[in-house]
Amino acid sequence: VAGFAPLRIFLLPVLTLAALFVLWLRAGTARRAAALGFAYGLGLFLFGTSWVYVSLHDFGGMPAPLAAFATLLFCAIMALLPAAAGYASVRVLASPAVALGVLAPAFWTLAEWVRSWLFTGFPWLATGYSQIPSSVLAGFAPILGIYGVTLATAVTAGLLAMVWERVSKAEGGRRKAEGNNPAQRLLSLILHPSSFILLALWASGWALKQITWTEPIGPPISVSLIQGNVAQDLKWREDRVRPTLEAYRGLVERSRSRLIVLPETALPLFLQQVPQDYLAELAAHARRNGGDLLIGVAERSSNGDYFNSVVSYGTASTQRYRKSHLVPFGEFIPLRPVLAWIVNVLAIPLQDFSRGREDQRPLAVAGQRVAVNICYEDVFGEEIIRQLPEATLLVNVSNVAWFGRSIAPQQHLQISQARALESGRYMLRATNTGVTAIIDPRGKVLASAPEFTTATVSRMVQGYAGSTPYLRWGNYAVLVLCAAMAAGAIILGRKGAGRG
Repeated sequence: VAGFAPLRIFLLPVLTLAALFVLWLRAGTARRAAALGFAYGLGLFLFGTSWVYVSLHDFGGMPAPLAAFATLLFCAIMALLPAAAGYASVRVLASPAVALGVLAPAFWTLAEWVRSWLFTGFPWLATGYSQIPSSVLAGFAPILGIYGVTLATAVTAGLLAMVWERVSKAEGGRRKAEGNNPAQRLLSLILHPSSFILLALWASGWALKQITWTEPIGPPISVSLIQGNVAQDLKWREDRVRPTLEAYRGLVERSRSRLIVLPETALPLFLQQVPQDYLAELAAHARRNGGDLLIGVAERSSNGDYFNSVVSYGTASTQRYRKSHLVPFGEFIPLRPVLAWIVNVLAIPLQDFSRGREDQRPLAVAGQRVAVNICYEDVFGEEIIRQLPEATLLVNVSNVAWFGRSIAPQQHLQISQARALESGRYMLRATNTGVTAIIDPRGKVLASAPEFTTATVSRMVQGYAGSTPYLRWGNYAVLVLCAAMAAGAIILGRKGAGRG
């Protein structure tokens, strides 16, 4: 977990994964390998997503024992995927070198990809995020996406494990001599063939990081991202509606930027309930700035459906984006006939949103084409690229106040950095309590606001056009690569077994 934000010690996941792969190799049986994978995954998710408990108990009103059980159950379900990777890696007959350098990385990556869509998907803490943006392996993000970075990280771990296994199991006098001579043992490690493959992999990542995949289009524009810092337990109280509206009015009117962005559900009313003169004043201010304002707000349609939306006001015509990838239990109740009782346990407002269409196009505002995504949606890189390469900017609006003073906001920031890298575009994050930030196309945070403060983050940003390879290929390229690695290992294993 320390390999991810906020600590970002990106070598730690490489080393822990290498240790896991060695344990799989020595497990003896596929079931033992699965148990090891489950233990690894359970530890990762219990520590890395401990904020699930905070959301359920502190803000959802779920009793502590039930919230603890629900969090444990959730983490255990997520840990089944690392368990499956361990089982598959050992179940297939292969030499130690193939098992460590090919099978384990391929199955690990495939397991993380499955986690991105199983049960509507939870790709949080995918291994690749730990390398964003500082590691040279982040250079694979514009090519193969975050799962390509995961694969490169897993291959690195596998190669390290292979070197360690080969040298530590050297036979006869050579092993004894190297054991008594640290210099010779180190030399053996350095000169092992896997070390050269590892060097080539990391050199490739470094070289890819030097490439600029997209190009500027049009003049830069000024942007302001507003962090309202409205306490979650007060946000929907009737007596706080007017103060919240006035607070956002003041923050907007102090901004002179061409594009102003408010966070997810910034206004604690349905759009139809917001006073029209209030919206008209905000729109007039945006027009005076020569640009537009994006407001996160819930909408209710004439048939009673309601949506988590972003609506634009200003010089351009009013446009909207409606969230399409909803959070289970937070924004909709899956298997409602069976699980409807959860509605009575969780004190979460607006629990049953409707989905927006998946084919929504970028909003034409402030002279840019803006691909909007709301909160959890930017965890899914393959969905973000639906609006690309048409879009010139990415905008994410979020309300992570549900997770309190946990590591979730920093983890979410790192995820947004990956989306900027994959797309070769600026990512603008406007959040309620943090982390509000401006991220450049290389994944670097250029400006941000401290968490749990009322702030406005302003800066000039540049629109970009063009496509990275990932925008053209999506996840298909890395999936084909993993499938080819697994298939090749299986074929080699069968041939070896046949000769045996």
